[in-house]
Amino acid sequence: MITAKIRAGVAAALALGVAAALTGCASSNPLDSGSSASSDSKTIVIGSQQYYSNEIIAELYAQVLEKDGFQVKRNFNIGQREIYLPQLQKGAIDVMPEYSGNLLQYYDKSATAKTSSEIDAALTKALPSGLRVLDAAEATDQDSYTVTKKFSEDNDVTSLADLKNVKDTLTVGANSEFQTRPYGPNGLKSVYGVDVDFKAVEDSGGALTVKALKDGTVQLADIYSADPSIKANDFVSLEDPENLILPQNVIPVVSKKVDDKAAADIDKVSKVLTTAALIDLNAKSVNDKEKASTIAKDFLTEQGLL
Repeated sequence: MITAKIRAGVAAALALGVAAALTGCASSNPLDSGSSASSDSKTIVIGSQQYYSNEIIAELYAQVLEKDGFQVKRNFNIGQREIYLPQLQKGAIDVMPEYSGNLLQYYDKSATAKTSSEIDAALTKALPSGLRVLDAAEATDQDSYTVTKKFSEDNDVTSLADLKNVKDTLTVGANSEFQTRPYGPNGLKSVYGVDVDFKAVEDSGGALTVKALKDGTVQLADIYSADPSIKANDFVSLEDPENLILPQNVIPVVSKKVDDKAAADIDKVSKVLTTAALIDLNAKSVNDKEKASTIAKDFLTEQGLL
């Protein structure tokens, strides 16, 4: 009888332990915590992609909002659009730093807009109900087909159009989702008549991508145009005369919870965020290994926004 009671007690303890473990796992999901925070009308949930530059921009938004008295919840490093945009539509996230051309093509794959102003106008129509974009920044940080200087010189390649004259097999390295983007390998074939193989390198154009390009594992790499590694390694981002890759101005996409006061605060950031400024901010992360919060605070202080 005593043995049965002991066994029952052990079983109950194990069950409680499993339940607690599951609860702990659930609470570690940033989107789960974002969902509960977003239900609080006083809290603005700010997300970021799993990309250091995007996190810096999200931190800029967060700090100006906090200075103005808003309660902010940070859900950073969520992932790519396929993950966070559905969460934004559900209300689990309220603010995301986005990139105009890519955002438009996510919602409208047949979009014909080419210029920044055309993209901004098209986004107003393409976004689902409950979402809107605020003013775009001058800063751009767009995908680019990037090569080493040696490859460019050896093959006389300075634009995507020149790639059709290269006889060797070409491989492009990028995040796995690049393979299905409109400007990915299929787009390159359709617009420029260039066939390329694909190699997934899952670090958003970071150190692994740079290494793959430098050691010749890939001949082309998707490295974002505001990445300081382009200048540091003397890489060449190929010109795109047919606008395969749309302009990617930094643009905040927000939910209904973002009122006019909050929108005005975020717009203050967009007004001072130039491409040159973004490259400098990125360099502090990549080269100096500074935290996004520190980088953002220093920049906003310099701009008189803190």
